Amino acid sequence: MKMTWVKVAIAVAAVLILVVLMIPFFVNAESLRPTVEAQLSKALGRKVTIGHLSFSLLSGSLGADDIQIADDPAFSTAPFIQAKSLAIGVEVSPLIFSRQVHVTNLTIDTPAIQLIQGDKGAWNFSSFGSASSTSQASTTPPNLAVNELSIEKGSANVSSLKPHSKPSVYSNVSLSVKNFSFTTSFPFELSADLPANGHFNLKGAAGPISQKNAADTPFQATLNLKTFDPVATGVVEPSQGISMLLDLDAQLSSDGSTLTNTGKIVAQRLHLARTGHPASDPVDVDYSATTNLATDSGAVNDIALHAGSIAAHVKGTYQINPEGAVLDLHLSAPGLPVDQVEKLLPAVGITLPSGSALQGGTINANLSISGPATGPTIAGPVELDNSKLAGFDLGSKIGGINPFGGSGGGTAIQRLRADLNNSPAGTRLSNIDADIPQVGTATGNGAVSASEELDFKLMAKFSPNSGVGMVAGKALGAVTTGTSQAVGLLGKALNKGKAAAPTGGGAIPIAITGTTSNPIIKANVVAMFK
Repeated sequence: MKMTWVKVAIAVAAVLILVVLMIPFFVNAESLRPTVEAQLSKALGRKVTIGHLSFSLLSGSLGADDIQIADDPAFSTAPFIQAKSLAIGVEVSPLIFSRQVHVTNLTIDTPAIQLIQGDKGAWNFSSFGSASSTSQASTTPPNLAVNELSIEKGSANVSSLKPHSKPSVYSNVSLSVKNFSFTTSFPFELSADLPANGHFNLKGAAGPISQKNAADTPFQATLNLKTFDPVATGVVEPSQGISMLLDLDAQLSSDGSTLTNTGKIVAQRLHLARTGHPASDPVDVDYSATTNLATDSGAVNDIALHAGSIAAHVKGTYQINPEGAVLDLHLSAPGLPVDQVEKLLPAVGITLPSGSALQGGTINANLSISGPATGPTIAGPVELDNSKLAGFDLGSKIGGINPFGGSGGGTAIQRLRADLNNSPAGTRLSNIDADIPQVGTATGNGAVSASEELDFKLMAKFSPNSGVGMVAGKALGAVTTGTSQAVGLLGKALNKGKAAAPTGGGAIPIAITGTTSNPIIKANVVAMFK
């Protein structure tokens, strides 16, 4: 008896297995292809085409080959997404008994994705979810809800219709969306490998999908960037002289009209000027900003650039246009410690004489930052107090009164003040006012070209108690009294045999030429009598 029931059970199981194995033959999946294409096309607002369609009862899914999702025709005629395969999870009962396709999940394997930004800032995915591939969006959200939507091992080509822009490719793109619907919020996670060994991860919740512009969909997310290289990713042109390797941890929040962005940046090898050099130490930056998505304008609530325990703060506004961002910012840097700032000077294009370094003291700056972000004009007063330029003996470098001058292997700076104007064309310094106790005082103006060439005209008053001052005094005495025969004759010739009377209140003209790393300083003692 027991054997009979066992045989019956085995027979029933065999029949069930046979039925399961035969169901795919009765379900002609290929005949459902027009239905699947139509449903996906309607939901996405883009034409969707798929190749051969098969059905798997065990996984409860339809398998599609060679899927293509069309792009917005305003951007490209090439596919927005193209992949070799698409797995479509479906409800089995409606499919078998009523031939209805109820999608439960979508998985796209190894797709190639084209992301394109228009010349006015809109993206080619902005019209997703509209009733058609035209720019007219539907007022009724698409009726599509799936338990899970995912992309695996994808690649994304990111480009722009703006002139001179270069595309960049992100690899290993992965997207996971749970409980997706156009009408509700849903959790998501997006990650990708960036050029030059960078990595991107964005995790949070988004929705409902904006029917006017999918890019304006509300969301809250955490953004992590590791080893982000803005030049390698195409965000910054190499010719702009800006480069860095950046780690970023940020909190993003958008209500569909305003984007709030706060976070922390650690920038290594920071380089912010064409004539500069990468900073040797990392730079820590805390920031907070808001952007109006409708006007592409924003406010920098605060950017704090840390130098030890003190920070320089930047605030202001910006406007994003087809050519890029235009800045209107203000930097306030009161009392920054020189020892912390000195290592950052090369990053902003300030090169000290070869073999020298600033030691001690403070830097004060009150600067405006305006114009294109790729080449802004930085202007305002800067001041260096109670510092020392170690490794550079200013006194011994002043030609025309050598070799007696000297300042003990370094140059103490009690005060150095100037009005700065820095632009892509170069740097101008006006209203220079320097007090260098071991030498004297100097005033004047000067310029540093984009190729780091110097052109400074100063009027110096040497301290009579300094070595330089004593040598200068002797030179003046020789010119006016003839104690040196050769120079005395020159003095008499210049003054037609009369005692010379110096002009300019006793100040000696100083010309500084050469380059920032190798300045050439010359004093023109005779010129003060002309």
